[in-house]
This record gives sequence, structure tokens and C-alpha cells, in this order.
Amino acid sequence: MNDTALADLLRQFGLSGKAIDTYLTILEHGEAKASTIADAAGVSKRYVYSISETLEDRGFVSVNDHVVPTTIRANPPADVVGALSRDLETMQPALEARYSETEPADDRFEVIKSRVTVLKRIRSHIDDADDEVTLSIPNAHLGEVAEELEAAVDRGVLVLLVVTGVGPQSELDFDGIASVVRAWTEPMPTMLTVDRRVGLVAPTEMVVRTNSDARAILFSERRLGPVIVGSFLGNYWPMAEEVYATEAASLPRTYRNFRHAVLQATLHHRSETPLFVRVRGRRLPEGDPAELGGRLVDVRQGLLAPANNSFPVENSLVLETADGVVTVGGGGAFVEDFEADEVILDVTEEP
Repeated sequence: MNDTALADLLRQFGLSGKAIDTYLTILEHGEAKASTIADAAGVSKRYVYSISETLEDRGFVSVNDHVVPTTIRANPPADVVGALSRDLETMQPALEARYSETEPADDRFEVIKSRVTVLKRIRSHIDDADDEVTLSIPNAHLGEVAEELEAAVDRGVLVLLVVTGVGPQSELDFDGIASVVRAWTEPMPTMLTVDRRVGLVAPTEMVVRTNSDARAILFSERRLGPVIVGSFLGNYWPMAEEVYATEAASLPRTYRNFRHAVLQATLHHRSETPLFVRVRGRRLPEGDPAELGGRLVDVRQGLLAPANNSFPVENSLVLETADGVVTVGGGGAFVEDFEADEVILDVTEEP
């Protein structure tokens, strides 16, 4: 081990660079007067006396002040290492006790015990949404998250909302708080996903009743996000009845969220607006990066009523391109010809 590496190790035990130079000089001399050590280490004689007391307390040296002049003797390295080891062994139980008190929990999952906290977490995560929110919530508590939902819609987030405990004929105003709203008289779990990375599931009784012992689960795990979205769109969304849908957006517009692109493509397609679509992503099944463009000829989707997809979570664009008809799906596409990362919708031939 060279001097630099040795100095780095000694520094970890709290010695300054100046103290290390002095101690290494004492080691090289074995035993010497303060003046000799000072000259060799390039420090003052007063500093040698001062640091020698500290080194003696740490077990590095012995100060022979019963002789004149005083000498400082390096303790055998084995004794020094033994003293340091004993210090570490003495410190270990205290460190372990403190570690057990502050050991971080797995922040990917949180168990929530109260309805108040559930609603607080929902508001917080909606505020953080960048491109997509799916939410089911009892109508009685919709007002507690309506402001956050409206702000998300205003910044361009796709919001798919199921309001439970209310019939589709109820005269409720959902304008501006979601992209699409469905109502269902039956109770269902309160479910939230944000950008397919954060999710929350709360049993029905936990949100409806004030004295429930049920618990909610909040997770930050990208592998689980699509599972919850799939359950939301596959099991609950089809059971509820559409009560509100946003208007078609002005074009051209770029979408990183594929479902948002499908929603807007559907609205324009139904109004017979001719759309040219450009897509960046990958050709399937090879997965090679590619771009394609073509005229929109059909949309298969289940976001807006009436649905025309062949299975609940299918959402795809059908384009007529120079190479023929191509089907485009979103992330994780497996039945389509192309997996999209970005979709540009326009009414012209060159978006």
C-alpha cells in the first residue's frame, strides 16, 4: 500500500492531512523529540505537542514526558489496529440499534389506513400526472378531487373517470374535470393510476364507511401500473355508462400517450374529419425503430361509446400507408403491426 492509500484510510478515522503527515513521520522515526518530528513533517513544534496528545488518546502514540526533552514514540501497529478494532466493535451495537429504528421502508408500497389519507394521496398524485390518469371514485367524494382533475385536464392530461354510486341519468356537470366520464350505480373499489407508474386500490367499504378496518394499497411500480389500468379498462369501464366526453381538439397535435391519441382520433373520425397520422415507434414483431405515416381509415377502441374493439383493452389506429394497411398500437402492443411511442394527428397530408 502506498502512502496515498494509507493516508486515505487514516483520514477515514478522523485524522486531518496535517495530523497524518505528523503520525507517519513518528512511525518512520519510531521515537523522536518533538523538534525532530516538527522539522521532518514540516510543522511547528507546538503543533507536534498538541497533535501528539490527540494521537495518544486514540492509541496511536505514547508521549514520554517523564524525560527531558520529551519524546514521542509510535505504538506498535498491531496495538493501534487492535485499539481501532475495539472502538469499532464498541460502536457496532449502537449503530445497529439506530439502524433498526431508521431502516427505510420499501417506498414502492404503502399501506393506507384512513379514507382521509386515501383522498390526500389521490389529490397529490393527480397533481403530479404528466400524461394519463384513470380514476374510479364514489360520487360523494368527487368534489374532494375535482380541482386537481380539472387542473390535470387543463395541462393536457388524459383523464378517464368512473363515478360510482350515481346513475347515468343524474343531472351532474362533469365538464372540464375529465376527458371521458362514466357513471355506475354499483359500488366498486376506488382505483387510481397515474402515468402507468403509480397506482392506488382502496376497497369499497374503506371509502364509503367511516369505521372500516379495510386498508388501501399505494404502489410505485411500473410493472403493476399496466395491470391496474388493464383491470380498470377491462373489468369496470365497460360496465359503466358514458355520461360525458370531451370535444375534439384542434389539430395538428402530438401525443406521447397513445390512448389520448386514440381518443382524439376517434372524435375526429366520427365527425368525418380526414386525418393524416404520423407515428414514431417500432415495427413488430422485430422491434426495429421506424416511422410511418398514413391516412386514418379506422379506429378500434373502447374508450368512447360505442366501443368497437375486439377485446376490452384493445385500442389501435388503422392507417392506409404507401406500403398498405397498417395497424398501430401503444406500449406493449402485440396484435398490431406497429408499436407507437409518439403520434401526430393532423388534417393535412403533411403533419
